[in-house]
Amino acid sequence: MDYNIKNVTPPAYGGGVSVQAQTNSVLKRVYLRMTIGLIISAFVALGVASSPSLLYFFYGHSIVYIGMFIVMIAMAWIIPSRLNRMSTGAVLGCFLLFSALMGASLAAVFVAYSMSVITSTFFITAGTFGAMSVYGYFTKRDLSSMGNYLMMALIGLIIASVVNIFWANSTLYWIVTYAGVLIFVALTAWDTQTVKRLAAANLDPQMADKLATMGAMNLYLDFINLFLYILRIVGNRN
Repeated sequence: MDYNIKNVTPPAYGGGVSVQAQTNSVLKRVYLRMTIGLIISAFVALGVASSPSLLYFFYGHSIVYIGMFIVMIAMAWIIPSRLNRMSTGAVLGCFLLFSALMGASLAAVFVAYSMSVITSTFFITAGTFGAMSVYGYFTKRDLSSMGNYLMMALIGLIIASVVNIFWANSTLYWIVTYAGVLIFVALTAWDTQTVKRLAAANLDPQMADKLATMGAMNLYLDFINLFLYILRIVGNRN
């Protein structure tokens, strides 16, 4: 969730129109790239789920499965930390590769749940995500103070999830599930406002393009995680 944008200066005095145009340009690229990332993930997930050999390759070998997640975690850390040293093409390429790996890791969803459950969950997620993203864009309230609390909540959520892998407590499972929905709903609004604020800064074209990719990646992760937590609820009811 870190953008790691350096050398950002406030918009120039009297540049309201150009600042708004730059903000809109960046945000259009953010949502376009996020959508492309989701499409890549969906097609890869469907492709792996429909191929017994690919399912066995990714899920039948613990080294491959664990290695895939290690690579994804490493990429989620390396991309923002090296953002200023990477080219715009490299940043975008890493995000698209990350989306493909995420798709492979989500193939089990298409095996475990029916298409009707997945479809209904997608529309619920899209509506919730869209509403919170619109709120994050238009609200006059400064959400920046939420960032630290949300990061601490996210760390707590991860720890609780790992603990419950071994404990297998149903009560903790549902606490984590509903907490996950609330956390990623809030993160969607926070990430949207953060991208908007940074996009309005006096960025050079290359940095603005990198920001668009990083914003897309962060909102993509918000959407995916929100989808997975809502899927637990919808899937259980069905």
